[in-house]
Amino acid sequence: MDRPAQPLGSPALSLGSPSVGSPPTERADAVRNRKHLLATAREMLAEQCGADGLTMDGLAERAGLGKGTVFRRFGTRAGIFQALLEGDERDFQEQVLAGPPPLGPGAPAPDRLIAYGRARIAFMIRNREIARASLDGRQPIPAGAETPMSRTHIRMLLGQMRLDGADLDMLAIQLTAALDAPPLLYLSTSDLTEPTGIEDRIGQAWQDLVRRICSA
Repeated sequence: MDRPAQPLGSPALSLGSPSVGSPPTERADAVRNRKHLLATAREMLAEQCGADGLTMDGLAERAGLGKGTVFRRFGTRAGIFQALLEGDERDFQEQVLAGPPPLGPGAPAPDRLIAYGRARIAFMIRNREIARASLDGRQPIPAGAETPMSRTHIRMLLGQMRLDGADLDMLAIQLTAALDAPPLLYLSTSDLTEPTGIEDRIGQAWQDLVRRICSA
């Protein structure tokens, strides 16, 4: 299993998928409450067909727990959606680090970079409502923290290519922004239902971009 090398420079300003790592140790009852709240939140999202109807008060009432418990587990309404994304982010990362090629190890770096971009675009579009709701406007940077692994993984793949003279750290930041920038989360209904398929068009544009970088 390969692991991405840590790039240089400060984090890119990209969208607010939560940082995925080892969570702090919790008491057994706290773990049960968290799992129960997240399962209840997913039920509510499925029933209400959107993130706007999910509130901390509504989640507490539906789960049969006190509002204080919801605050302790998630802190803010945005924190609920950040937690909902964590499991999907871990699954996505596992596919990148240990799944079959070309997304996983074993394919040439350009093919892996193309596959990563296509997969990330699909992930962001599929989870756009939850990702939008996970953005916390009270943060100094409302767009949120850097997406776990994206810039690191892209930088690693760029380093495996022959891109003589390119500033790979800055190029990795720019490519990460192309995948996790706000436009992917704010596509309109008409964009998403157009006959040509917006996900395929964006994915093809990413592939064209990577091919041009490799041939420059």
